[in-house]
Amino acid sequence: MTGPGTNAYLIGERELVVLDPGPALEAQVDALLAAIGTARVVAIAVTHTHRDHSPAAALLRARTAAPLVGAVPRHAAFHDRSFVADLAAHAGTSLETDCGRLVAIATPGHASNHLCWHLPGERLLFTGDHVLGTVSPVILAPDGDMSEYLDSLARLETLDLAALAPGHGPLLRDPPAVLGALIRHRRAREQKVLDALAALGAGELAALLPIVYRDVAPELHDVARYSLEAHLIKLERDGRARRDGAVWRAA
Repeated sequence: MTGPGTNAYLIGERELVVLDPGPALEAQVDALLAAIGTARVVAIAVTHTHRDHSPAAALLRARTAAPLVGAVPRHAAFHDRSFVADLAAHAGTSLETDCGRLVAIATPGHASNHLCWHLPGERLLFTGDHVLGTVSPVILAPDGDMSEYLDSLARLETLDLAALAPGHGPLLRDPPAVLGALIRHRRAREQKVLDALAALGAGELAALLPIVYRDVAPELHDVARYSLEAHLIKLERDGRARRDGAVWRAA
């Protein structure tokens, strides 16, 4: 699910923050330490605590004594339980580097504790899994929330940004176009869910999945199932769908 791998970022030159150090692999930590060199690590921060982003943080902390910075999720599923923050991060938490102040923006959706980290002086946003380089993120219900995801995307549209640095994939140079496309994609997928409910009358996730995601390769349907459930939960909250046990209907 990590595509080309997880991006770890060193933000600063002599006084730096390590963001999303990645999986708990000694080779990963050794590579980070080699890149850090003689610089001082002021903090080891995470966008969220999924297991491809945060487990190396504890290993790196043991080698640098830098504090861990991140937020606690609402649900433990999918999360790295070894991550224990020294500083609990929230909207507005800031970390000083020698290339400018790094500021947390609360962006729940993919995960309940997701933060994007903004470097205003560079007009750069580190997006973790909220915005990805080549694909749309999975919304991992129940910890992930589709309503929160769309609200968070709309909030990011208000920022003056030159580039997005995602947790997976390449740097994105046209933030307004990327954010707008993600919102349109989610709205279009929501309409496909409503169309499927109307066509079937009622159905469980397994029946709805191949209809709603007929444009997605079948080998990815197990992953898409999470986002489908997140869409349905949003529609239920909006009064446009209802469920009876495992069966979903249009409301």
